Amino acid sequence: QAQLVESGGGFVPAGGSLTLSCAASGSIASINGMGWYRQAPGKQRELVAATTAGGESFYGDSVKGRFTISRDNAKNTVWLQMDSLKAEDTAIYYCNAHIKTSSGTTSYWGQGTQVTVSS
Repeated sequence: QAQLVESGGGFVPAGGSLTLSCAASGSIASINGMGWYRQAPGKQRELVAATTAGGESFYGDSVKGRFTISRDNAKNTVWLQMDSLKAEDTAIYYCNAHIKTSSGTTSYWGQGTQVTVSS
């Protein structure tokens, strides 16, 4: 079994920055993709950014050029640096990771962290 613990959400004015972090722990053999999703009230959960174990990164169109995903494989941790935040970035942000344990590979989700951007 594994767990994901997120931190770093909060309240920030438009144009500001926040950094989210997500650390995986447990009986981890390896981690493949890691990423961040978000869900705003009344909307579907959407991909924000993701990174592969090999270091490739992918971004949702709405955050390209403003958000940066990074990862430390040795620490099983992924970060999301969010700059030039807009009111429409307000959402609950969820960490996701595809983790291989002795039971196989499973998609894990963090508990979510609220990001609120004031306009």
